[in-house]
Formats: sequence, C-alpha cells, structure tokens
Amino acid sequence: MDGIFKEIKKLADVPSYSKHDRFVQGIINAIDEKIIGKDEILPSVNRLIKELGFSRETIIKGYKDLISRGIVESKNRHGYFVGNGNTDQTLKVALIMYNLDTFEEQFYRNFRHELGQNVHLSTYFHHGDIEIFETILSQIRGKYGMYVVAPIPNIKTRELLEAIPRNKLLMFDRFEKLDGDFNHITQEFGRSSYEVFSKLATKIKQFDEFIFYHSEDSLDPEEIVRSFKHFLADFNVKGRIISEYRPGSVEKGKVYFTLDNFALWQIMRDAKSKKLKPGKDLGVLSHNDEPAKEIIGITTFSADFSNMGTMAGHAILNKEKIQLTVPMLLFERLSL
Repeated sequence: MDGIFKEIKKLADVPSYSKHDRFVQGIINAIDEKIIGKDEILPSVNRLIKELGFSRETIIKGYKDLISRGIVESKNRHGYFVGNGNTDQTLKVALIMYNLDTFEEQFYRNFRHELGQNVHLSTYFHHGDIEIFETILSQIRGKYGMYVVAPIPNIKTRELLEAIPRNKLLMFDRFEKLDGDFNHITQEFGRSSYEVFSKLATKIKQFDEFIFYHSEDSLDPEEIVRSFKHFLADFNVKGRIISEYRPGSVEKGKVYFTLDNFALWQIMRDAKSKKLKPGKDLGVLSHNDEPAKEIIGITTFSADFSNMGTMAGHAILNKEKIQLTVPMLLFERLSL
C-alpha cells in the first residue's frame, strides 16, 4: 500500500492538480508502475484519509471517477479493487491544435487516417489563446489515454503541460522544453529559416529590398524573426520588418515574406491588379506549404505536416517512442 500512497503524494508538486486530480492520477500511476495489479484490493477510504489527509468526500468522489472509467471496481462490503488494469485508454485520444488552417488540416487528416476508425479522437482548438488552452486542459484532464498537443509560446504553457503524465503526452508542431522524457514531433525554426534564406540569397538579391511582414502581437516564431535579421546583416541585403501589410501598397522590386495567409493573398491580389508578375517584377515567399500555394506557384518553406500526422498516429497505435525534430523543406517556385 505504501507505494500507492507514494504515487499520490508525488503529485503534490504539480501546481495545477487538485486533491481529486492527485488521487485519481496517483492510483492510475500506481497501476501503470505495476505497484498494484488486476483484482488486487485498493486502500480503504479510512486508510486513505489517515495517510493523505484528504476529505472523505474527495476520496469517494475519486473512486467513483475511477469506477466510471472501468479502472476500479467496487465490491459490496469488500472494498475497492483494480478492474481490468487498462489505464492507457489508448482508444481515446485528445488532439489539441491551434486551428484548422490548411497545413494543420493536412496533419489532422493523416493523423485521423493512421489511427483508424476504431480509435475515438476528440479535437480541440486553442487558437493561440492561453486562457482557452488552460480551460481545455482542465476540462479534459484524466479523460484520455493520449494527449497530442500543439503548445503555445507562453510563460504559462510549461506549467500546464506538466500536469499531463509524460507517457500520455505527444507534443507536435512547436517544441516546449519540459523536464523528463516525453514524445514529440516538432519543428525547429531558427537554424532552418536561416538556411532557407541563405539558399534563396542569390534570387533575393536580384530585387531592391526584402520585406518581412511581422507583428509583435502575432504568434510568429521569434526564431524566424532573429534569423531574418541575421540574414540581412550576414548577406548585406537591404530589408526591414513591417508590422502589417497595407492593402494596395505592393511595389515593383520588392521581395515580400509573410507567415500570414490573409496578407499573402492580399499581396497576390494587389500584384495582379497592378500587373506585376511574381518572380519577375517582385518576389513572394511564404511559410507553411499547402496545395493552393503549389498550384499558384508560390515559393514556400515548410515542415511536412502530412508526414507528421502519419508518424504521430503510428507512434500512438504502436506505443512507440518518438522524439523527432522534422526538417524544414524548401519548395522553390515561380514567385521567387
């Protein structure tokens, strides 16, 4: 029994866990660690009150929660026992994404396909809002066997992710450093962006100026901003960062770079209206590739989101360890 109490007490260091969360997750962790197994008796309510200092209501509610999930069974006048011992619940997966932009849809479609129809997948969108992110995590905590999460660059993110058991977390898209060992399929933006700019340097230098539309309030990776500045200095390229694109301001002789698809399509529309040909009169560079950009002929650099989705689904189904930083791919097309 001491091992069970130890697993519950360990979770006191997780700031976002309530006593109920610590009790439920502690029991689950004890089963996962083989401290207690199928059909073995669990501590009585009175013993738990004495050892943990939790209220009777908290412990009874926690046991009811575990019973509702099929993890624990209650035998009349004989106490609580471990049920089927299956705490993984891997047929229930929570996917937490930014939104459903085209490139993220590519991830989702391949992820869904790889999991197959027998896996229950619930999808949530935080839209880069830390309050929404926190609300989602608090509402779904402990209800899924796996949590596939695209983290937000925010000082609160690490604390929120710490509440997810490492063996149930798969981080994708952006990387957030956490203590301990966990699965991830994520991008690297700094070195890879600089390499892309460097490969395109000869083409960029054919134009008068390299303009990057980036707002400090946006979720654009700061690593890309730093790489852009280093590239300008290292390659002696004239360029600047502008917070937003002003409709109608497109000019001949410029290279325009943006991570915002809305601004991208406005630039292309304005270029067409002014009879400026991308790749000849001006240059256009975009981040995150998708079919529309390929068809129109826009030069992009991007992670392979389709493959990321396939690899994530495969790792979950096969319970495989995966810790991968995916390469950034450059697609050179007519716009630059």
